[in-house]
Amino acid sequence: MTGIEPDWRGVIRLEAVKSGPEQYAPPDRRVAKTRADIDESVVRHYSQADTTSDATNELNKRIQVAAGASMDEIDRVIRELEGVRNLLREEADRVSREIAGFAGLTHASRTAMQVIAETIQKWKAT
Repeated sequence: MTGIEPDWRGVIRLEAVKSGPEQYAPPDRRVAKTRADIDESVVRHYSQADTTSDATNELNKRIQVAAGASMDEIDRVIRELEGVRNLLREEADRVSREIAGFAGLTHASRTAMQVIAETIQKWKAT
């Protein structure tokens, strides 16, 4: 029995398989031996897909339902993240205002300290 393995260039080459579960697989599930077997397997697969259009339609409907639920969840998460972003922006603005207030207070206290220091120097001089 032979197995198909792609080499590093992606080219399919046939290689002997000595043992393994492949030898016990049903004929339609075995590893293809030749390029013709591969082609036949692909044709068989797609011809079966045409006969199972009802199953395909059902699967498509289920995928759409699952995708719809996923999209709703994604939209909800996006709205939450936008809310968090707005909250962070508001907090950043508040912190900036408080820092500006502290900077103004620091400047006023520094100016007051300079005035006090100059006044004390004048007292010492007299």
